[in-house]
Amino acid sequence: MPRSFLSLSSLSREEFHQLIRRAVAGKKNPQRWGKPLSGKSVALFFEKPSTRTRISFEVAVWQLGGQPIFLNQNDLQLVRGEDIADTARVLGRYVHAIMARVKNHATLEAMANYAGIPVINGLSDRFHPCQALADYMTLYENGIAPGAKLVFLGDGSSNVAHSLILGSAHYGCLITIATPAEFLPNGEVLTIAARLGAQVTITQDAAEAVEDADVLYTDVWVSMGQEHDAERRHTLLAPYQLNTKLLQLAKPSALVLHCLPARKGEEITADVFDSPNAKIFDQAENRLHVQKALLEFLLR
Repeated sequence: MPRSFLSLSSLSREEFHQLIRRAVAGKKNPQRWGKPLSGKSVALFFEKPSTRTRISFEVAVWQLGGQPIFLNQNDLQLVRGEDIADTARVLGRYVHAIMARVKNHATLEAMANYAGIPVINGLSDRFHPCQALADYMTLYENGIAPGAKLVFLGDGSSNVAHSLILGSAHYGCLITIATPAEFLPNGEVLTIAARLGAQVTITQDAAEAVEDADVLYTDVWVSMGQEHDAERRHTLLAPYQLNTKLLQLAKPSALVLHCLPARKGEEITADVFDSPNAKIFDQAENRLHVQKALLEFLLR
């Protein structure tokens, strides 16, 4: 079965670092990419709205010489009841890979099982591995060494938190998840992370978590599909707002990261978002570069 990328746990530590080094080299010198996707097409399937995932993948495929094909679920026969397995089997006859941004991780697993071509997780309810690759590329670019302390503030059960936890094992950093008891990371994800060698600390004390941190990371409190629970989530997550008070407890050089979109004044204050510590738009740009490295890795 062709290699797919549904989670960072599907990579070895060497492959993880290989992708980051390749992305950094290509960012510095775009001519080094060449056209490894020449004559190849990549289906980009979306069940959810997207800014960075859609644009970065479309540009990445095109710049590598391939043809990106945007597919909204409402444009396909899925809307009339065709099942995802049959859709995947058809796509596998037409294109060379599928990138999918989906509501349920099981949709990706079905695609990977039936398509017969590489499937890339552009986001699911469980993981956001392309985002985490870009995040760790940003750490690498900024000289954050193995053994450094990364703190995630917010919903510890989110797809971003899960992918950061798995990525920390490969990168070699310590990760602390500061989250309320209602939003603890998934137990199975923690088991996988432990097997990979991750060093994970979970706490409900945000101030304690950020002491001497090298990296502070946050994400929106209410993701797509969680709007019905917005009031409760805001109440529970308010103590984990990334603000000046918390930033001052971290190392003076601490990076501030956010996977975007941001709700300034909620999970992060505007002054911290725009502070010299923030590398948020470098982080967003790096989605393009790591995804080029990933496409090349899976399709060359």
